[in-house]
Amino acid sequence: MAGSPTARRRRLSIELKKLREQSALTCAQVGEALDWSGSKVNRMETGSGRVQPSDVDALCRFYGTTDELREFLKSLARQAKTRSWWQVHGSGVPQWFSIYIGLEQDASTLRQYQCEVLPGLLQTEPYARELHTCGSYLPAEDIERAVRVRLERQSMLNAPDAPDCWFVVSEGAVRRVIGDHELMQAQLEHLLGAVDRPSVTLQVLPFDAGTCPTTGSFTLLGFPDPEDPDIVYRDGITDAMYLEGEPHVREYNRAFDELRAAALSPRRSIQLIKDMVKEGTQ
Repeated sequence: MAGSPTARRRRLSIELKKLREQSALTCAQVGEALDWSGSKVNRMETGSGRVQPSDVDALCRFYGTTDELREFLKSLARQAKTRSWWQVHGSGVPQWFSIYIGLEQDASTLRQYQCEVLPGLLQTEPYARELHTCGSYLPAEDIERAVRVRLERQSMLNAPDAPDCWFVVSEGAVRRVIGDHELMQAQLEHLLGAVDRPSVTLQVLPFDAGTCPTTGSFTLLGFPDPEDPDIVYRDGITDAMYLEGEPHVREYNRAFDELRAAALSPRRSIQLIKDMVKEGTQ
């Protein structure tokens, strides 16, 4: 079972929904049978609220599961309550992004398209701080917490079981000067070092690539357990969108494949960045 509380909560929600659907019952019918509201059952299945082990026990007994499955799901409910390492940073990590970090920590594949800035997992500390500072409504201490979390997230790339990461970034994201030219020079050099990892692939989508099938950045997360379906993540300034349905995942997979096909090859992408670094030193 994947390690983070977010992953356990997600698995629990998936399993509870599966049990109800196998029983051919609606949330309202289950709620009525247990003297709950249908919305409570729905929240448990969507992971939008904390699930108590006692509620899981009641559901499993109602569905007639085995003792082994009941105890497993109750253990998921207990473990889902534990705090993750990034939660100690408090308001530096908004709730909607905390969910993403939990999923990211347990993903086996990450496929990400970035059209405005470089991927967070490949950013230097000054670059990340500049992004968090520009136009931010956060106090200085929360900005520093957010930067620390971003840097700590990057440690996953050095783990023996690092996820297979494939990044496609627009040429504009590579050429846009964040902070000043010195900061960007260091960022590009860091980028070249990051893609030396065998688990990291980077492609640059050039300005002349033509029309592409996307209207913004997105991330596709895949998980090692086949019971955990892929998920699409898109974020904004104050919130995020998580898409799990097969039609959504299929279309974003298609879009990512088209972006990869339109982008420069990994070798040519690295050469482009090397040329930019060389130009910056002259």
